[in-house]
Amino acid sequence: MNVGAGAGSYEPPDLEVTAVEPSQRMRAQRPPGSAPVVDAHAERLPFEDGAFDAAMAVLSDHHWPDHERGLAELRRVARRRVVLFNWDPAAQAGSWLVRDYLHGFERLVPPGYAIEQTLERLGGGRIEPVPIPHDCRDGFLHAYWRRPHAYLDPQVRAGISVFHLLPAAEVAGAMERLRADLDSGEWERRNAGLLGLEELDLGYRLVVTEVATGT
Repeated sequence: MNVGAGAGSYEPPDLEVTAVEPSQRMRAQRPPGSAPVVDAHAERLPFEDGAFDAAMAVLSDHHWPDHERGLAELRRVARRRVVLFNWDPAAQAGSWLVRDYLHGFERLVPPGYAIEQTLERLGGGRIEPVPIPHDCRDGFLHAYWRRPHAYLDPQVRAGISVFHLLPAAEVAGAMERLRADLDSGEWERRNAGLLGLEELDLGYRLVVTEVATGT
């Protein structure tokens, strides 16, 4: 089961998947042949206990109004494993994009949201860092950490929820500053240490709980 499935970009094609997505707009973007999708919320999953071998959520759980209940529901319907791909707010706050341009990012972090708390609410397990390659083909917030010009493209920003959640004037101002820093060479001077890196830890994490053992 994939909760907060969106358009289905992260669903493994070689497995039987049931998607859960409450947004009609996102459900409409799912391509033909994608996994069947159910209109439901993480906090109220319409499935029996242990209905799935595994439950996953990708960059989704920080949007849930009742985080603790949503995690409990994932654990309830999973027989073997719960896997989350999410992010550590403390680590992301230090990225150049947030530090120098998206100053309102911290307002978007749910109060008390922390990666360790997520693991605790799932009943224990492990947290694994997921470094992001410099040529990452996905379009999440920090995918372009070594390709800063990408953020100036409205189509790129359209696929990143943070740019929709921040006030338009704030985003416009941030992009003006980024453009000026790129034109002047200030961005490259400030971030010279990143330019030779193949990958970077930007706070993205896998949170894994084995339901049978709680580890």
